[in-house]
Amino acid sequence: MFLVESLPPGSSFTLDGPEGHHAATVQRLRVGEALILADGRGGTAHAEVVAVGRGSVDVAVRERAQEAAADPRLVVVQGIAKGDRGELAVQAMTETGVDEIVPWAASRSVAQWRGDRGFKARDKWAATAREAAKQARRSWLPSVAGDPDCSTKQVAARLADAAAAFVLHEEATERLTAAPLPATGEIILVVGPEGGISDAERDAFRDAGAVPVRLGDAVLRTSTAGVAALAVLSTRLGRW
Repeated sequence: MFLVESLPPGSSFTLDGPEGHHAATVQRLRVGEALILADGRGGTAHAEVVAVGRGSVDVAVRERAQEAAADPRLVVVQGIAKGDRGELAVQAMTETGVDEIVPWAASRSVAQWRGDRGFKARDKWAATAREAAKQARRSWLPSVAGDPDCSTKQVAARLADAAAAFVLHEEATERLTAAPLPATGEIILVVGPEGGISDAERDAFRDAGAVPVRLGDAVLRTSTAGVAALAVLSTRLGRW
């Protein structure tokens, strides 16, 4: 799948730029091969290569489709993790169907997104989500919130407005598999960093209406907890 700013209005289109380079030079598409164009906002077009240039391909659009935005909408507040664990989480959650990822500056986050470093880290998360969405052939590109990250206060305000909000916590007694889910609106999951969620943060989120839940007896890493929770929700909501 190749992402474009907007789908071509006519039956012919030249895919150039980075995506055209990838199609012509990296994937080495040939005349007659099929490909999918997507705008990241639900629109897709199935096309056929009719000519290959240097760093570009000409295609003939055969079929178009428009997928409605998901509802309920799945949002994961991901505690910022050290190293590449955050990017691993973003990649896997995108493949699993997350609709939005919110980088959270938790009190126990080892990595701190300060100044330009923070914006670069956030942009890397966004780039990771983009590539994962292409790999998974998702017509909707998940968004990455934050400027560049969100504070606990900002997260609590977001939770208060959600149709349902859950905090993954190993000491919770309620299981996500049995928690009531809304038919529409935003469902938000909070995933802590490596050191977990502090008592103060858990209390703040609970006061905002979030429900502490667990997945099972095992304590999952920050890079896998969100993925597992999304799998549960995707199954319960009939996405899978």
